[in-house]
This record gives sequence, C-alpha cells and structure tokens, in this order.
Amino acid sequence: MKVIVGLGNPGIRYALTRHNIGFWVVDRLAEEWKIPVQKERWKALVGEGRVNGEKVVLLKPETYMNLSGESVRPALEWLKCDVESLLVIYDDLDLPPGRIRLRMKGSAGGHRGVQSLVDHLGTQEFKRIKIGIGRPDVPIPIPDYVLSRFARKEEEPIAEAVERSAEAVRQWMEHPFPEVMNRFNRNLSTDQ
Repeated sequence: MKVIVGLGNPGIRYALTRHNIGFWVVDRLAEEWKIPVQKERWKALVGEGRVNGEKVVLLKPETYMNLSGESVRPALEWLKCDVESLLVIYDDLDLPPGRIRLRMKGSAGGHRGVQSLVDHLGTQEFKRIKIGIGRPDVPIPIPDYVLSRFARKEEEPIAEAVERSAEAVRQWMEHPFPEVMNRFNRNLSTDQ
C-alpha cells in the first residue's frame, strides 16, 4: 500500500495559494488515476484505488496546514501501515520556485505542517517531495507570503514542478524511492 499525502489548507480561499501546492499534486494524480478524492475521513479528503495492482490512498488533510499530523497519524493507524508506506508532498521556501527535491527523511525546516507530522508520527523518517516556492522578493511576513498566489512569471515553472512531482510519484509506484530520489535530485543544477 502507498499513502500519498499533499499538504495544504482547505477551502476555496486557499486553493490557489503557494502553501497548497501539495494538494495540486494529489489532484493531478487523482485525475490521472481516476481516484476521486472526495470521501471525508480522518479529518481529510480521501480517495482510494489501485495503481499497477497496488492499493493507493490519496489524502488531503482538512485540518489546516499547521495541524496536518492530526489527520495523517489516524489515517496510518486505521490503514494499519507504517511510515514506510507514506509519501508527503509540500511547499518549500528554501528552494527556488519550480525546483523539486526528494528526501527520505529530514527536519521540518521551519515548515509547521511538516512539524505537525513529525510530532504526531514520532519520527522525521518519512519520504517527501518538497516543491520550491522561493522566498519573497520584498519584505513581507512569511505567513502572508505562503498564503499568496504565485506571480505570473512563476506559473510556468510551478506547473512544471507539479508535473515533475507527479512523475516522481508515478516512478515510486514501480521503483524503490532511493532510486527515484537519485534520478530526480541528480538534475537539480539544471532545474529552473
């Protein structure tokens, strides 16, 4: 079983903001795999299906970003699977807009949604895809920045990053994550 979690905030008000890019990747996969993410369970919107013969759970926590662990931990417990089956997709301020980075583990790096996961799961060792949203060019509080929309010049690299992230998930369905991670991270210097 694979549990793929996109982090974001619920509701139309936040749908197109930087902080919701994890949701965008889950939505992209849901559309491709024809797995509706509509069931309300574990304080999340959930979709379940099969891809290449393997059970897949797509999950978008509805707890608001900073409480994401309140959704993910009960989901894993109910599904009787451990963090080995988990992949989390979220925004990263420290990567330029459009760059992605895959990791097997790591600290929250100041990301409160990830910190909530670490706190509730009791470990930093879960797979992740971080999608760069960059830092603001002008002085602006970080909460305001992550809840803002992308600038027009960022739209194309962000769309490409969503597609590359979805491709990384597709490859994880067939290959070990370290192999996928090496493949995608190897080209970081050429990412825009």
